[in-house]
Order: sequence, then C-alpha cells, then structure tokens
Amino acid sequence: MPAAFNFCPTLRQVGLTGNLLIQAVTKHHEEHGTQQVVDDYFDTFVQLTNFNSGKNSLALQNKPKIILGIDPGTVIMGFGLITVEQKNMQLLEMGILKLSTKMDAYERLQLIHEKVASLITYHRPTCFAIEAPFFGKNVQSMLKLGRAQGVAIAAAMQAGISVTEYSPKKVKQSITGNGNASKEQVMKMLQRMLNIQEENPYYDASDALSVAVCHHFQDNPILQSTGKKIKDWSDFINRNPSRVNK
Repeated sequence: MPAAFNFCPTLRQVGLTGNLLIQAVTKHHEEHGTQQVVDDYFDTFVQLTNFNSGKNSLALQNKPKIILGIDPGTVIMGFGLITVEQKNMQLLEMGILKLSTKMDAYERLQLIHEKVASLITYHRPTCFAIEAPFFGKNVQSMLKLGRAQGVAIAAAMQAGISVTEYSPKKVKQSITGNGNASKEQVMKMLQRMLNIQEENPYYDASDALSVAVCHHFQDNPILQSTGKKIKDWSDFINRNPSRVNK
C-alpha cells in the first residue's frame, strides 16, 4: 500500500489545512509524481469536504426555530414571535401596530410592510405564518384586509422566508381543540402554554401569537391532536399536558 494512505488519515484526524497541507502535497509530489498525488489525495479531499458539510448541517439542525405570526388588519395589525428549541417553546415578543383611520389607505399599507420588515430584520425568523382573511359579507372590508395581508406576505417573501397561511378556525382548533373557541379562550390557553403572566389588552396580538404557535404544531405532526373530539379547552389541556408550561 502506498505511503500516502498511511498519511491521509492523519490529515483527517488533526484537520491540517493551508500551508501544512500544501507542504505535504508538495513533498508527496516529489516522491511519487503528479498522478499518484491526484489519485492518493482525491478521497481525502472529498471526505474532508463531506465532513465539514456534515458539521454545518448539524449546526443548522440545532439552530432554534423562530416563528413570526401575523394577524393582518388595516387599522390594527397584531404580531407575535416565538422561539422553539427542541421541545421548549418561548415567547419572544407580541404586540400590535395601530394605525390612524385618518391616514391614506396606501400610507397604512406602507407602514404595515415596514413594521413586518423591521420585525424580520430584528428577530430574523425562520418561518412566517399569517391568518387568512375571514370571508364576510362586506366585500370592501375583505378587499382592504386582503391588501394588508398581501403587503405583510410581500415583506416576508422579500426576506426569503417561507410563508404559511391558516384559517381562523384552523388556528383555534390547533390551540384549544375547538375551532369555534372564543378569543378569550385562545388567549388563556396561550398564557398556559407560554407561561405568560401579563394580561394582554389586545386580542389582535394574542391572535397573531396563536398563528405562530399553530404553525409550530402543524410543522410537528407528533404534537398534533389525535383527532378525537375535544369537549372544551380544559379537556384539551388534560389530553395534551406536554403543550403546557408549568
């Protein structure tokens, strides 16, 4: 067996790079010739590359997941951010963007886009989830809400973040086990899940936070409900104790 194969494992073990590696290749070239160097070191370079790639992949897998949830609105937009590391879910920030009705409609849209973009820049979320507009009878309201949702989505797409949309009923079902749960029930469930002590004066913020939590549950099938009918949100807590932070 050529001496090079006894030398190559040493390179992989100690991670020699730069000048040391160049000196080793040069010395081996003088002893065995160019073609032998190419043949002997090819596998070493490939394995070193794969090894480094594996380390990078592992680092990415261990990186905490940050989810930004948005409850779109033309006057009040709610937002909520959570971080998920392994099985631990924590609140990062929640709040609202309140806009004056005296503003021009397009000016409000611009401010919505800027707020979402600033949240993305500051927290650098890995996922973006938004609540779908509720289909009501007022066409004009639906149009305005759709525009607000659109500019928020545009900010996420511009930042290269994946976008997922959830219906209000889907969000409530995911959080409380009841698709017809009230906003108050959703908020109380979130307080239990994320150990939130402060009272939230705006349901728009808690609605946005529920969208982020919903996305986490939907992104992890193991955490989803078994599909059995839930009586109420208290029954849901008893069946899903792992979702509640004590």
